[in-house]
Amino acid sequence: MINEVYDLAIIGAGPGGYHAAIRAAQYGAKVALIEKESLGGTCLNVGCIPTKALYASTKLIQQIREHGEEFGVSCELKTNFSNAVERKNRIVRELVDGIAGLQKSWKNDVFNGFGKIIGGDINNGFDLAIEGDNGEKTIRAKRVIIATGSFPKLIPSFNIDHQKILTSSDILHPDFKEIPKSLLIIGAGVIGCEFANIFATFGSKVTVLEYLPLPIATEEPMIIRAIMNKFEKSEIDLHISQNVLSIEKTANGVKATTCPANIPKDEIESIEKKVFEADYCLVSIGREKEIFNLGLEKLGIETVRGAINVNPDTLETYVKGIYAIGDVTGGLMLAHVASYEGNVAIANALSSIGGFPIKPATTDYSVVPATIFTSPNIGSVGIRRAEAKEKNISVAMGRFTYSSLGKAKCMGEEEGFIMILANKENGKIIGASCIGAEAPELIAEIALAMKYGLTAHDIGSVIHSHPTISEMVLEGAEDVFGMAIHRRGRPRFV
Repeated sequence: MINEVYDLAIIGAGPGGYHAAIRAAQYGAKVALIEKESLGGTCLNVGCIPTKALYASTKLIQQIREHGEEFGVSCELKTNFSNAVERKNRIVRELVDGIAGLQKSWKNDVFNGFGKIIGGDINNGFDLAIEGDNGEKTIRAKRVIIATGSFPKLIPSFNIDHQKILTSSDILHPDFKEIPKSLLIIGAGVIGCEFANIFATFGSKVTVLEYLPLPIATEEPMIIRAIMNKFEKSEIDLHISQNVLSIEKTANGVKATTCPANIPKDEIESIEKKVFEADYCLVSIGREKEIFNLGLEKLGIETVRGAINVNPDTLETYVKGIYAIGDVTGGLMLAHVASYEGNVAIANALSSIGGFPIKPATTDYSVVPATIFTSPNIGSVGIRRAEAKEKNISVAMGRFTYSSLGKAKCMGEEEGFIMILANKENGKIIGASCIGAEAPELIAEIALAMKYGLTAHDIGSVIHSHPTISEMVLEGAEDVFGMAIHRRGRPRFV
């Protein structure tokens, strides 16, 4: 028995799904939003938002420790991780409630339960079963968007027990309120580096093991060197090129057994191993796509390497009328990309129904900013110098340091730099990287410039308020052609 008919049903209410639901309602669609856990998904509940709330606490601690005396603040600093977690939990609750309020204001029906597509087609609509606390109901929708996201990757040899050997979801659980004396982190990607900064600041002895020869290996080499130097200053023990063979719980905590990453598999048994021990272990080595029990096989929706296969331009699966967005497609696993893809999928879904004031759209991933909330922050967009070289693009680079900026000195934020890459042939900006205060915010201006094909000269001609951190972008852009006011040099690109 069909309980209700909708224009659109969305499975998953993370930053892709809940965003898409509101966008669809803005165009007049009748929307069903289905979520098996909490509105906001991983990002809001056990990902981006709680991590950044804890980061804000660590940033304050670091500022007082490093600059308190010279800023005129003298106090005995005592940290309280439990209080920081309570603040984090409150922020999450407020934002979840805010999303619920927005869905209600747009008259979207929110179903708490597990959604599964049980049949149908683009001509007759799709039937979805929703299993929740109040039993099962069936709805029908003209179009469906799958936005089920991902979950932390579980490796059998790592023996993740969610008590001592943890995932990122475990360590961000509302009840995880005690700082470990020592913490072992597996993986020095974005997640691992952010948690290393947080827990080291609160007093944990942090050891990070990374398989690759560098942490956050996709960033510019100068950025990587800067964050490695900061880790060393923060007494974060980073071990690169380590193949973690196993993780085990011990009587006093956990231990990880490793060997060098370059050892062939058939020689691992005989090679001498290293053992690292700690009170807790955080495994942060990637995420799996949430594709299970959605009815994909029955409908013939294709998956490739654990991800839903979609038309990369339209985000439609190879079953007409069903779309997929965000992590579950195996593309760029970023919350802001999922939200953007929600816009594209909504445009294509509603325009295919007809009667809505919207036109079809295609994806454009040419400008996607990325951010890492270590201390200092990292922001990047576009291509790196190595990629430009591979593409035979002749590059002019501008570079400007925080220590040369008046506002940064006033704030006590003199660590870091910005580097901006431009094509020598036409001056157009092709990439930028920044490490320092508000780096993710600065990158947004450069992303906008890249999106609309602006040059370094164009940014240099924009009046930036003084004194502000945004002047980093101005000076960095001017330095591309050797004209930064507060840096010595000579014109090298006009």
